[in-house]
Amino acid sequence: MTKGVRNALAITELFGHPEVEVYKGLPHSSTTDSFTVGEISAFIHGVNGIGDVEIPDSSRAPETESASSSAKRSASDRWLYSSTTTKGNAMTASDILAALDRIQGTVCVVGSMNADYTVVTERLPGPGETVTGGPLQVLPGGKSGNQAAAAARIGATVHMFGAVGSDANAEFLLGALREAGVDTQHVRHVPGASGTTVITVDANGENTIVYSPGSNAQVSVDYIEAMRGELTSANVLGLCLESPIETVTAAARIGHEAGVPVLLNNSPFTPVLPDELVQLADILLVNEHEMAQMFGIAEPEDGDWSGFDWLAAADRMRELGFDRAIVTLGGDGSMVLDASCAVASVTRIAPVRVEAVDTTGCGDSFMGAVLAGLASGFELREAAQLASFVSAYAATGLGAQASYGSAAQIRELFVP
Repeated sequence: MTKGVRNALAITELFGHPEVEVYKGLPHSSTTDSFTVGEISAFIHGVNGIGDVEIPDSSRAPETESASSSAKRSASDRWLYSSTTTKGNAMTASDILAALDRIQGTVCVVGSMNADYTVVTERLPGPGETVTGGPLQVLPGGKSGNQAAAAARIGATVHMFGAVGSDANAEFLLGALREAGVDTQHVRHVPGASGTTVITVDANGENTIVYSPGSNAQVSVDYIEAMRGELTSANVLGLCLESPIETVTAAARIGHEAGVPVLLNNSPFTPVLPDELVQLADILLVNEHEMAQMFGIAEPEDGDWSGFDWLAAADRMRELGFDRAIVTLGGDGSMVLDASCAVASVTRIAPVRVEAVDTTGCGDSFMGAVLAGLASGFELREAAQLASFVSAYAATGLGAQASYGSAAQIRELFVP
């Protein structure tokens, strides 16, 4: 593959150009050949730094693939072709960032709020090992709280539902959410400790997390039922599994019955979800390892997902009862799987590369951005494209909610 083709793939995958052809048999560009967002942005804005990128004439229709030619292609080529020639009006990079100003609609998030006790160390300790870290910081977190904060910071109207304790962390958590723009009036106060996590972050931004539910375990079905009117006013409902599973299922049922799309983040990960919850969820959000366990599919032995048969994964997803999913790939972007039609489709969302400081809460900021995008009428793949920028920004700061940016801050970082 020529350098020009590699660069073109990097740009078309990141920005979703529907007019760009990717010819049969070409593999994905490797990470060693990828360019930073700054380099690609500079090229898009006319700086002659990547001179060999060629975008074909938009008047030329993308090549379509016949059944016979499809049969001759390998699994990796099939999903590559599907992902890079997705039909529709995909957003360019400028469109994605401009869309931050058009975030609107109402998001409801049911779930957890935690105080994150965070310490930074040179490396993560091994079993039985003690290492020296820096100063202890207490930061606002909790998967659901993080998702709500991320959505609100980029402009969505967000209502939080859950419970905090009777300790000092309760007002700390609610204050942080209110500062981000989240409506917390429906959050319960219960006796005992608020949810907490103990987080260790190493010099490369990797982390380990231990979760103590505290008040999150007291988010009851009765409470959720009492919030039915508020929940059904949303444009989209966000759920994760840091609350009791029966409560999560009750919330999904309320949303489903009212026609409110339900986005379910299977985290903390549960290999087998209740059948009812699967049927009630409209969109699944998992990482690649969680997907492999849920779908009963072997992971690539070398950890390289570029040759993975994503269309087979989409078919398997449909067998399990899900129509649509986003599978995050860490620093390698994400995949949008859509099995809602007779023929499943796959779209690759390329990563936005930054120098990571701390990856804590990046996945939650991704989900928050997807929620905000869906509430604003974005297609799922467009919401995922937006989420790539939002979560990349979050990786440049310490903590979860503390690292989340506003629309203006995100745009400023990626369009100097």
